[in-house]
This record gives sequence, structure tokens and C-alpha cells, in this order.
Amino acid sequence: MVNLTIDGKAISVEENTTIMEAAAANGIPIPKLCYLKGINEIAACRVCVVELEGKDRLITSCNNVAKDGMVIHTNSPKVRRHRRTTVEMILSQHDCECVTCPRSGNCSLQKVANDLNIFDNPYKSEIERQPWNKNFPLIRDSSKCIKCMRCVQVCDKIQGLSVWDVEGTGSRTTINVGGHRCIEEADCSLCGQCITHCPVGALRARDDTEKVWNAIANPDKIVIAQVAPAVRTAWSEGLNLDPEEATVGKILDALKRMGVDYAFDTAFSADLTIMEEATEFLKRFTSGELKDRPMFTSCCPGWVRFVKSQFPHMVKYLSTAKSPQQMFGAIMKTYFAEKIGVSPEQIYTVSVMPCVAKKDEREMELFYGEYAGHDVDAVITTRELIKMIRSAHISPDTLEDIKSDTPMREGSGAGVIFGATGGVMEAALRSAYYLLKSENPDVDAFRVVRSPGFQENNGVVEADFTIDDITVKTAVVSGLANTRVLLKRIEREEVHYDFVEVMACPGGCVGGGGQPIHDGEERAYDRGKNLYMLDAGANVRFSHENRDIIRIYDEYLEKPNSHKAHMLLHTEHRKE
Repeated sequence: MVNLTIDGKAISVEENTTIMEAAAANGIPIPKLCYLKGINEIAACRVCVVELEGKDRLITSCNNVAKDGMVIHTNSPKVRRHRRTTVEMILSQHDCECVTCPRSGNCSLQKVANDLNIFDNPYKSEIERQPWNKNFPLIRDSSKCIKCMRCVQVCDKIQGLSVWDVEGTGSRTTINVGGHRCIEEADCSLCGQCITHCPVGALRARDDTEKVWNAIANPDKIVIAQVAPAVRTAWSEGLNLDPEEATVGKILDALKRMGVDYAFDTAFSADLTIMEEATEFLKRFTSGELKDRPMFTSCCPGWVRFVKSQFPHMVKYLSTAKSPQQMFGAIMKTYFAEKIGVSPEQIYTVSVMPCVAKKDEREMELFYGEYAGHDVDAVITTRELIKMIRSAHISPDTLEDIKSDTPMREGSGAGVIFGATGGVMEAALRSAYYLLKSENPDVDAFRVVRSPGFQENNGVVEADFTIDDITVKTAVVSGLANTRVLLKRIEREEVHYDFVEVMACPGGCVGGGGQPIHDGEERAYDRGKNLYMLDAGANVRFSHENRDIIRIYDEYLEKPNSHKAHMLLHTEHRKE
């Protein structure tokens, strides 16, 4: 243990604890902008400086270790002057129009400036403005960038894509797409992790809320919304709701109050995905098609973008099943359109997703009969949902827990856990077992695929399951840097699997780039636990026992992997 004094308080911490961590553990917060533990500890912003007695120069607390006998002052006059000057200089190169910024009220720079009581800036304003394609799902506003390097480090260390890089020198140093490319040419997976780890509003997702409001206002459109499982674990964070009270039914109520005509839970189409994917897996597995390479899940568009650009020769091993989002849209514009007696052109499908890549996935085309268009017309993130609820002046405490519309009302616990890493694999194995044996396994027989933590074993969970004389080798991975390592091991034939689930975001969709932002906090695994808790309490926990799934096959799709199911629910993945 190390003994030191911080702001007159004698404290004791373990060796190799930073000054910032030591202070925080003892109720003494030190402001910061660039710091992310284990990812970005470069002291670039110098907002976290403290005064060490016996040393003339201030030192950064984020990357200096606490030592025996240190006497530290975190808020001395010298520290305050330096910190204020530093923040003023940062603000001189920052677009300070906070009212129109998506991060207003949830911005680390805004908070630090307010805490320092900065109202006027003595430094000349020099704002960098670079052109950007505002139609791209991910938008960078160079006028708000504070050069903290977080996006560079997150994309490099966590996702292994190195989309962002530093360019220029001196006062002209800035961040841009690496390799002198535009974002459309880069290998961006659209995971959005750079967005959720940016401390300001320099990175954001394209806002599509006005498209939805316009569709709602259009008397010729029937607006149908779906809500992804991971959204229910996080939407309360932006509305000061108790998580236990923030049910998916209340989201459906909010959507109805906004003017949406029909609202559904995507857990239904997650069950539909399981029926198609599990059936496809058994067919490919039993035919010997997977003897060299595994079948990979295809429900994460960030992962699909990654494999197409980084491992194009692996694309043919993706499941052909569309994601739950796309399956939902396809069913709405065919089966449901016929049910309510309207043409597909009249239907406008909206997805509420925890994901930025879903905005790109909605570009997937749908051709059915005389209809040519898209499965999904608009995608809004969890953050955009929260904005829309506020924009509609809906008081969250007045929302009611209503049921989804029919006939796609029911969703199983298996569909709900889609939002957590390992959830797709577990749900698929539950139904694959049934399809193989004509009886249900123990409902928790495959829970070993649940990931205990993103950092453990490079984010990979391996498990073998034996059913009679058949052994199925599986792996689950989240985070694209971890995925790259796993794919290279598969290529080198160091490991062999039959079925692999990949989620682009650490922890799965619950940690998606469209979820509420809490600077310096990682909430994916707590959110994931919430989904597993909902699964444990669900009345139906197998996708194949979902009565509405059984009905749609009986009435419309015939059976999983039928010709009609392939036309609507499957796609051909092409290399990019």
C-alpha cells in the first residue's frame, strides 16, 4: 500500500494506482477530458493537472502513479489558473454553439467550462471546419473536435479498424479519416463506438427523427414501429426513469402517443430470425458444409460490414438470414399489409435501434411481387427515441405499460436476449436442439455461451455441446479487434468451430453506438444482465414455442427456410 495526502486528506491506496484513481476512490473528483482508462491515458488535454508539493511544474493525475509521502493539491490557486487557461484555449478552437449541439447537457467540456465559471474567452476564436457528407450515418463535426484522441484509440484498440488518425503538426494538428480517405472509402463498420466515447459533440449519428415526424404527419402513410430488445435496457437512462419501470410496453405507449399507427416488439422478429438461422445451421452442419469453416451469425450489420471489407473470403460463411430488423420490415410490407388490406407502398416502417450501423443496413432493398423498395424506411437510435419523447412533451411518469399490436405480439425470452453478446447463439441452440431432437433441452443448457466480460479471453467464449453422437463446437465474440484475432486463428486452423456469433460492439447491442452516453462509464454488461433477467421471467423462452411465430408459418411462410421464407427473410451477402 502507498500512503499519501490529497487535499489535506490522508489516504492509502494500492501500488500502481494513479493519482486520479486515488483521489476518485476517496471522493475527490478531478476533471478530465481525454482520459479513458486502459484506452487513452496520454494526458493530451492537461485538464487533470494537480500540484505536487516540492515540484514547480504541475503534473497530470491521469498517468502519474501515487507514491509514498506525496502531498497533492487538486484545487490550489495555481491549479485553477492553469486549468482555466487550458480550457479557455480549448474553447477558442471549439464551436461553442451548445444549444444546437446533440451533446448539450451531456458534454464533458461544457461541464468543465461551467464548473470553472468561464463566461468570456480572452483568446481569439479559430474554428476548424472540414466538409463532411451529412447523409452518411456517422457524422464528424470538425468544429467541435478537441483533439483528445479518444476516437483514434477506441477505433484502434477496441475495434482494430484504425479509421481515425492524427494529421498536421503544431497548431494545425487535427483528427481525420486515416490514409487521406473520405469516410465512405474507409473501413468503418459504423459501430459508433467513437461516438459514445467522444467527450463532446464532434462525432454523432445522422439524425433521422424529422423523417419519422414527416411520415407520421403524412395522411397517406401507415407508420409502423419496432423496438429492439437492447433499447429497453437503456432508454430510461435519458429520462430519469427507474430501470424496473422502464418496460418495452411504455416505449410502445410513447410511440403511439407520438402518432405511430402500430408498434411492435422486435423480439418477435428475433424469434423469426432464430427459426430461419437455426434451421439453416442444421442444414449446413449436417450436409458437411461446415467441416472447414463455421457458419457465422449475420444479425449484426457492423460485423457484416467488417467481414466484407476485412475478410471478404469469409463472406460466404455468413448466415443468409436477414437481421431481425430487416425481417420485421419485410413481414410488415407483405404479410401484415395483406392483413390490414393496404399496399406495401402505404406502409412506412420505423426501427428503434441501439445501433448506428442499422441506419446503413436499412438501405437493403426489398423486391416482392410488384413492390420495389426497402424493408425498413427509417432507423432511429435510442438517443433519438429519447429526443422524440421530449420533443412530443410526453412526461415519462405518465406512460403506461401497453401490449404490442397483433398479430406479431408475442416475443420469447430467447428473442429478448438477442441484445446481449452470446444471446443469439444461446437462442439459436435452444431451437436447434428442438429441431434436431423434437424435444426441448433444459432452458439453461446453453448459458455457458454468455460472455463473462469483454476483456476475458480476448472477448471470446468457446463451448462444445454434445447431442447424442453429434458435437457442435461454438464460439461467441464481441468487439471487432477481438473478432479479427479470432478470424485469423480460424484461418490458421488453430481452432475449429461449427457456429460462431459475432457482435461488433463490446457486450453486444446493449453497448451499441446508438445507446445513451455516460462519459467514462461502460454499461453494456449491466444492461445485458437486465435482458437475461427478462428472459428468466418470460412465459415463453423458446423461439419455436412463440404462438405468433407458429401462426405466421402456418398462415404465410409455410415452414422455416421454405421458398417463400427465402424470398422475404434471407439475402445474398456480396463482397464489397
